[in-house]
Amino acid sequence: MVDWALEHVPVHPPPSILEVGAGNGNLLFALHEAGYAPERICGLDYSADAVKLARAIAAAKAQEREEGVAGGKGPDAITFVQCNFLSEDVPPLPNEEAPAMWDLVLDKGTFDAMALAGQDEQGVNVADGYPIRIGRAVKPGGYFLITCMLSASAHSPSLIQILPACNFTEDELKSRFGAPEIGLTYQYASIASRLSVHTANA
Repeated sequence: MVDWALEHVPVHPPPSILEVGAGNGNLLFALHEAGYAPERICGLDYSADAVKLARAIAAAKAQEREEGVAGGKGPDAITFVQCNFLSEDVPPLPNEEAPAMWDLVLDKGTFDAMALAGQDEQGVNVADGYPIRIGRAVKPGGYFLITCMLSASAHSPSLIQILPACNFTEDELKSRFGAPEIGLTYQYASIASRLSVHTANA
């Protein structure tokens, strides 16, 4: 994902980057190490423990950095927020206005996990509201990059089924994230051995 970002989203001027389901923050730390401005990066997770861990790792990395060669802001400038993306608005970065909109929104498994969660008390699939929330979060001209394990289908026999449980065909992802009401334009990209889909907000 970092290589794709470097190829498609320039480091300067500093873009705003959001990861939905950031976990321990490893992807965001890698983006910072690749040259993206940490004060323009936000990771959110519904788990308070995950956010606490990411902040602790950021602080430890900042301490290590201070002991080495310093220059610019460190990884502790990355914002980590506890937030239920499906029901809460993502807070904007410092000195930015609400509603928060992002140049690059990342998902490296969150949509897959939501799909595995099944239905809520009202019988609605938990993942159904996700694409529209993503569409609202991406700035016009921005990108949404999602890595999903795609299942093989009659339309794409060369795709390898990597995970047996939560898979989507390319057509399923296109219908969910490329629907007109989402406001995103669907494009397919293969990254390393994982199959990924990114959408650019027109």
